[in-house]
Amino acid sequence: MSNLISKDGFEKLKAEWEHLKYTERPSVQQRVSDAAAEGDRSENAEYTYGRMRLREIDKRLRFLDKILDNAKIVENISSNDGSIRFGAKVSLQEIKTKKIKNYTLVGPQEIDPLQGKISISSPVGKVLIGKKQGDTVQVSVPKGILEYQIIEVSYT
Repeated sequence: MSNLISKDGFEKLKAEWEHLKYTERPSVQQRVSDAAAEGDRSENAEYTYGRMRLREIDKRLRFLDKILDNAKIVENISSNDGSIRFGAKVSLQEIKTKKIKNYTLVGPQEIDPLQGKISISSPVGKVLIGKKQGDTVQVSVPKGILEYQIIEVSYT
């Protein structure tokens, strides 16, 4: 399940890879080359920073290569029986506090807590998979056990 990714998530990672490979890396390489041509590299901050940045870019490119090569794109995100699956938008109500939380279940490479996107491999994601609207779930967190009722499931 860790290889699952939405089509949008795949396209974003692919765009990042292309930007790094064809725009940023050549630009940084040129700056490093120009800095090296200036002479003494030991005291040349532009050269030193550029080499570090190239290593960071190369590391990220290798990481993205692995993700993109092994990704399983999930295009038709829906559930015929109303159960929660990858791509579901879920509204939960905490039983104790009555607070509402909204989540979208995505692959690990797409998580964005500020947007409510959580991994299907997260503690909350794991307990939600297969459940339906109206079900109650318990999630073990460092503070203890939280109990939620699933109040809405959608795939829009």
